[in-house]
Amino acid sequence: MSTKSRQTIYGGPLMGAKIRAEGARKRAAEATREADRAEAEAWSLQMEAFGGPAQPSPTIGQCINGGLGWLEVECNRCKTRASLPLGDVRRPRDTPIWKLEAALKCRSCKKGRSAPPVHMIKLTETREIAPYKWVHPSEEG
Repeated sequence: MSTKSRQTIYGGPLMGAKIRAEGARKRAAEATREADRAEAEAWSLQMEAFGGPAQPSPTIGQCINGGLGWLEVECNRCKTRASLPLGDVRRPRDTPIWKLEAALKCRSCKKGRSAPPVHMIKLTETREIAPYKWVHPSEEG
């Protein structure tokens, strides 16, 4: 006389639990992506419509996860606009977007070490304006 093996007894419920866990992880990832996008869009609309306040802002990682991977900025002196890819920014992904503003400079009106302040306009999914006029201070050559 033999007994049922553990595989026979627990195999079906174990596989079912693994499948449910995998589905829950996928739904959680989608929900996180939607929440990140909603937060980034709300901040972007607030910046575009009212010009601020910039704080609190979503992080670089939240913007990229939400699908808004470009930051549009404008020089305060020459009014030149540029779109910057957030994926290429050399900062940790948990850095809030508003902290980038102080590090950005306009190449076209920079005189020596001084450069005018810039302000952020909005977040976008795709590049709308050429990104070449803006440089991070560590990239100066």
